[in-house]
Amino acid sequence: MSSTRGRDVDEYLRLAGTQKLTITYVIETHRQEDFVLGSSELARITGARIVNGAHEGFGHGDIRLKDREELSFGGLRLRALHTPGHTPESLCYALYIPDSPERAWGVFTGDALFIGETGRTDLPDPGKTGENAGRLYDAVHEKLLPLGDQALLYPAHGSGTVCGGNVADRDESTLGLERLYNPVFTKTREEFMAAKVKERLPRPPYFAVMEKLNSAGSIALARRPEEITVLQPEAFSREMGRGIVIDTRSPEAFSGGHIPNALSIWATGLPVFGGWVAGPDTPVYLLLESPGALDEAVLALARIGVDGVQGILAGGFEAWRDAGLPIETSGTIAPRELEARLDQFRVIDVREDSELEEGHIPNAAHLYVGYLDRHLGRITPPLDKSRPIAVTCSVGHRASLAVSLLQRQGFPRVENLLGGMTAWSALALSRETTPDYPVTTTDVEGPRQ
Repeated sequence: MSSTRGRDVDEYLRLAGTQKLTITYVIETHRQEDFVLGSSELARITGARIVNGAHEGFGHGDIRLKDREELSFGGLRLRALHTPGHTPESLCYALYIPDSPERAWGVFTGDALFIGETGRTDLPDPGKTGENAGRLYDAVHEKLLPLGDQALLYPAHGSGTVCGGNVADRDESTLGLERLYNPVFTKTREEFMAAKVKERLPRPPYFAVMEKLNSAGSIALARRPEEITVLQPEAFSREMGRGIVIDTRSPEAFSGGHIPNALSIWATGLPVFGGWVAGPDTPVYLLLESPGALDEAVLALARIGVDGVQGILAGGFEAWRDAGLPIETSGTIAPRELEARLDQFRVIDVREDSELEEGHIPNAAHLYVGYLDRHLGRITPPLDKSRPIAVTCSVGHRASLAVSLLQRQGFPRVENLLGGMTAWSALALSRETTPDYPVTTTDVEGPRQ
């Protein structure tokens, strides 16, 4: 059995070989919208059968389990539990072992229940966010809670996922622990629904691509990392104009010097923000921290359907610099310096709505970084290219992407607040809270009910 989460299925094949196992089933919890499934590819290679639910939202599958139907293998029992709310078709799977046939050993929760949080409920229809939250609340209480406090929790994602907000930054939990602090257990049904309506998480544009691909059963990798062309600086310079350059170095390195018009996305941010700046066929040219980072960078983009990586820069930025090719810089600013000169700067906060409402720099404008390129005109009053701009997020990574986007739009004086609101708060500098901010995710995506 394998519960797959990506097109690069080699890790499952290696694990099965190491453990001397045969993959006979590929289990899906829901259609997924934040990465391309590897189900069909793994099934093609191994001859395994794809297992999911009877709901039409899956779109494919060899074994379609109804609510509470079971699948047995190797002395284990897997019971399907229909848990709609995150998506209509969502399933969880309770696992029973021979030593305790009546008490669930663990439960694979997909995106229904995370550690410390639940999945977002706006994806099927933003206008029914609250209604879907009620469905999810009922499903968790009626289907998962009775499994018992001892049941180990195995969600599809950890901290940082775009499929839920405030997911805890740890990898182990049980239903008993979740019962003590997870909002779906500590809030009433009405409180939980209200909180989900207020959540207002951004919806990355690649979600629509994932929906289309995964409904059809997913696709194999278009190109493997070793097939990507390594380009010398002069060749990279000639070809990069056909698409976009993504610089995966740290914000500090990017600000010190970078290729003109490059976009700054730190390496571990590629699985989310790569899909905000590139589509399935966008030609992408990568500048990496080191050659060893190639595999993970290419696969991170491929997992969200970005298949257009055309080349990487041989020797990284140092080779570009040593070849005497054009270099841009962008500014950085420390919290105390910004506070002392706040009247000279236009401040833009590019965090999510919920982060903003916890506290922000006085008079800061707000627009989530993912919307900055297409919806900059929503900031009022409009930005002035003659006035310096300071961009902030939580620590400086998303702000670095925002700086690079603003530079591409012709703003010459843009600085990244290094340390972001984390450092600003640690220094107890002046801040304010604004419950109803001028530009929010709701303004961009439409109202929710």
